[in-house]
Amino acid sequence: MASHLQPLVMLANSLLLITAAIWGLGFVAQVLGMNYLSPFAFIGTRFLLGAASLMPLVVFFYYRNWLPQSSLRTVLIGSLVLGVILFAAGSLQQVGIVYSNASNAGFITGLYMVLVPLIGLAFRHRPGLNAWLGTVLALVGLFLLSVKADFSMGYGDTLLLIGAVGWALHILAIDHFASRAAPLLLALGQFIVCGVLAVGVSVVWETTTWDQMRAATNVLIYAGVITVGVAYTLQVIAQERADPTHAAIILSLEAVFGAIGGYLFLQEQLTSRELWGCTLMLAGMLVSQVSWRDFVALFSVRPSA
Repeated sequence: MASHLQPLVMLANSLLLITAAIWGLGFVAQVLGMNYLSPFAFIGTRFLLGAASLMPLVVFFYYRNWLPQSSLRTVLIGSLVLGVILFAAGSLQQVGIVYSNASNAGFITGLYMVLVPLIGLAFRHRPGLNAWLGTVLALVGLFLLSVKADFSMGYGDTLLLIGAVGWALHILAIDHFASRAAPLLLALGQFIVCGVLAVGVSVVWETTTWDQMRAATNVLIYAGVITVGVAYTLQVIAQERADPTHAAIILSLEAVFGAIGGYLFLQEQLTSRELWGCTLMLAGMLVSQVSWRDFVALFSVRPSA
């Protein structure tokens, strides 16, 4: 790589690390949000705020003519499909986190990285040896983190695990539609669909007051504006320069930041068994995404050209 590009690559990797930290600490915001709001009210407000915060980036890309040509029909269908999956996965995660904690939520949700290549088998995608090895490591880690002495899983962790399947399906759906419509328009559309569905469910099943909304303002701003609008913008900017393999490694640290945030802000404590489980799950995520050669290359010091 040319020496004059090295600072740009380092900046891109730094932005991705900031993105992973923002997303990881988002699990803390989700836990804190439950002190003020019911799950669906939180989800709906979060994603509608996220859609609003993403609008400036969409407008900027539009006036720069950086948005790929897309048919309105494809954007609408893609937004609807992605929004419904996002709503299902997000709901399972949000309700699950009520009965679990930020640390478990971060690592169990991160299993979508392992599940994507496995679910891809149904679509005739052939995962490599690293995907199978990553699966084994992740399953052993999940056992240590979540399975109790009587071989049962907690209600919250079970919902989070089902939600991880939803996130994996979401990734595969994005892969299907992103080549057919502008990804930024799909992102905006799915946030709107998810937000509207969650608000609709909340209106029917939950009771939310303005006092509750005001009390949750700071948490909602972080969960909606920062984790959606700001973090997504940083990711888009960074991945123009970052190597995809390096990006996968860095973004997988989201789970680690979730655990750190749970410890610092929620006083969550993990046993040594659970810490080993988290370590193996993180290893499984990394192994399933990249080869050992690529992983070593991330930390290699290359001579300037």
